[in-house]
Amino acid sequence: MITPKVFTVSQLNARVAALIASDAELQTVFIEGELSNVNFNMKSGHLYFSLKDKDSVIRAVMFSWNFRNLKFRPEDGMKVIMRAQVTVYETGGQYQLRVEDMQPDGVGVLAMQLEQLKKKLGAEGLFSEEHKKPIPEMPSAVGVITSPTGAAIRDITDIIGRRFPCAKMILAPVLVQGDGAPAQLIKAVKTFSDNRAADVLIIGRGGGSMEDLWAFNDEGLARAIYDCEIPVISAVGHETDTTICDFVSDLRAPTPSAAAELAVPDRIELSQTIVAEYKRGIASLQGKIELRQKEIDHYTQLTAARSPLPTVEKDIQLLDQLSLRASRAVENTLQNTAARSSELFARVEALNPAAVLNRGFAYLMKDGVNIRSSKELKSGDKVSVTLKDGSVNATID
Repeated sequence: MITPKVFTVSQLNARVAALIASDAELQTVFIEGELSNVNFNMKSGHLYFSLKDKDSVIRAVMFSWNFRNLKFRPEDGMKVIMRAQVTVYETGGQYQLRVEDMQPDGVGVLAMQLEQLKKKLGAEGLFSEEHKKPIPEMPSAVGVITSPTGAAIRDITDIIGRRFPCAKMILAPVLVQGDGAPAQLIKAVKTFSDNRAADVLIIGRGGGSMEDLWAFNDEGLARAIYDCEIPVISAVGHETDTTICDFVSDLRAPTPSAAAELAVPDRIELSQTIVAEYKRGIASLQGKIELRQKEIDHYTQLTAARSPLPTVEKDIQLLDQLSLRASRAVENTLQNTAARSSELFARVEALNPAAVLNRGFAYLMKDGVNIRSSKELKSGDKVSVTLKDGSVNATID
């Protein structure tokens, strides 16, 4: 009879772990299922989750050195196919999967990455309409970020030259696919923005597969476009192609050719608009002139009817008459005054003693008093005799 061996918990877990480790088929297994309880440890960088189907569930761990190589971020409910090793977590007494690689099941990896990045940037507000800048109506310089050898640059050049040849086109030649493309695209956007080298930017390329267009789904490029001080028009691929660049740009064009048409006005349409506006302006001005002329005529008639000029003219004539009368009255008064003055002067002159002396008369004075009568004199009186040319002294005899 065999005596049963008594194991400790640790010994039993170690024995099971050794048995599983000795099974070569369990060292590399491919397994599919649905993710649940996904938990990313920010401190360690490890990913913990469960993998389940409709009947069972198993714990799993993906360590940081494998997790950082994933092209997508695992989420609850996601169906995946993974390569893993079956192990035992001895401390917890549970067997688990140590995941080395993981791929989405049913959709491509790139499509999953695109959807996740779109969701992330959208939540941050990089696609908000409030942030989008208007495209200038008549730019003097158009910046183009694309391959210098692709069909896109030829189409853009032809359309801008035909529609609005006065606009200067500045090309930033870049790779538009491959590992080095995102860095060159980001640098070109920042250079244009920092130097304000254009009034509007066109960024894009011709059509291709999702892999060919993947550089325009770069997160760094999306943030560079969001921060760009110049309005950006995205023109990536064909109308059915969609990239992160389309969502974050200020305007999306279905093709590079359409982007060129959106970036500049059509000079022919612009000329027609200018002519039409000129004609409308002339017609409007002519109408205003006619209206003002009618108003002038109306007020001229009112002015003539209510003019004070006739009254003023009558008053002027009356004033002239009064002035003439006053002048005549003054003249008559002056003449009368002159005649009266002459008469008075003659009288005064007749009474003037000097005039009497001039006629041969003289007058006597005694002791400074005029002698009016001979009775006032007696023999021996001293008198002064005044003649026209002087006076002499005399003695009365």
